[in-house]
Amino acid sequence: MGETTGFQLGVIGALALSVASSVSIVICNKALMSFLGFPFATTLTSWHLMVTFCTLHVANRFNVFENKPIDMKTVMLFGILNGVSIGFLNLSLGFNSIGFYQMTKLAIIPFTVLLETIFLKKQFSQKIRLSLLVLLLGVGIASITDLQLNLVGSVLSVLAIATTCVGQILTNTIQKRLNVSSTQLLYQSAPFQAAILFVSGPLVDQFLTKQNVFAYKYSPVVLAFIILSCLISVSVNFSTFLVIGKTSPVTYQVLGHLKTCLVLAFGYTLLHDPFTERNIIGILVAIFGMGLYSYFCTHENKKKQLSDLLPQSAQIKEKETTPLLGAKIMGLQDKDSHEVKKSNGLMNKDSIV
Repeated sequence: MGETTGFQLGVIGALALSVASSVSIVICNKALMSFLGFPFATTLTSWHLMVTFCTLHVANRFNVFENKPIDMKTVMLFGILNGVSIGFLNLSLGFNSIGFYQMTKLAIIPFTVLLETIFLKKQFSQKIRLSLLVLLLGVGIASITDLQLNLVGSVLSVLAIATTCVGQILTNTIQKRLNVSSTQLLYQSAPFQAAILFVSGPLVDQFLTKQNVFAYKYSPVVLAFIILSCLISVSVNFSTFLVIGKTSPVTYQVLGHLKTCLVLAFGYTLLHDPFTERNIIGILVAIFGMGLYSYFCTHENKKKQLSDLLPQSAQIKEKETTPLLGAKIMGLQDKDSHEVKKSNGLMNKDSIV
């Protein structure tokens, strides 16, 4: 019971850390890109990952966590895949309208459910699927404004969805199958993610923005916001791996849409972004869908725990009853043997007489 409570508190802590850090970094980056004119998102992400790795390296030196060796090929492919998925998401945003990009992000949940059902044989109940549908409907109403399709943008969106889903499923699978923590996996994969984005980031950003990140004039205010963004990113990257490891890729995506709703709300209150009745209705529907998803997940987990406990209790009862039955059988056998001996004794006595 104590272990279950501790696990639940750990999950709640991970979810809270993920929401707080993600909303903070979105607001920070929005100020950096929209108000200060720093448009190099992919390059900034590579700096985030480098700072994350350096922070974890220092923490490892001070024995904050124990480094566990993981197969180099697995870590390298995993890191490169996650780096490529970030690049594809940014390219998708560059080639598509905001509305179609939001559709791309919404498509990650059903595609993840499909992959886990086919390849991992994971079952999603009708109630869970219904709650996800309500959630996606709400986020769609709140965030999708226009849908402009083009071939290149559509292909990039499909690639972004595929790489993101596989990367998040692997984040969960590697942690559980190799018995490594989120910190250990992030520490070993971050250098490869950073490397692929550090090389490709300036090229992607120049292609999308027509500006060179190395020719940009960095003011003290811009540098201060970049440093702040990098520091917040350590918490974002850590909490991402933590949430996916403790829950599932689908739950992480649901959490991501909660962040979208919070960002819309904070954007209206802090940055005075335009906010309509449609945004409010969409956010309320999405929150209702999240509530349903949380309720059904909790209910099904409790049912699973009870079903797991029943066979254990049956085994305990069997162990408790087996010695008593055995003793009774042995007692009966002793009694029978005593009766046989007694009768044999009488027969011998009669034969002597």
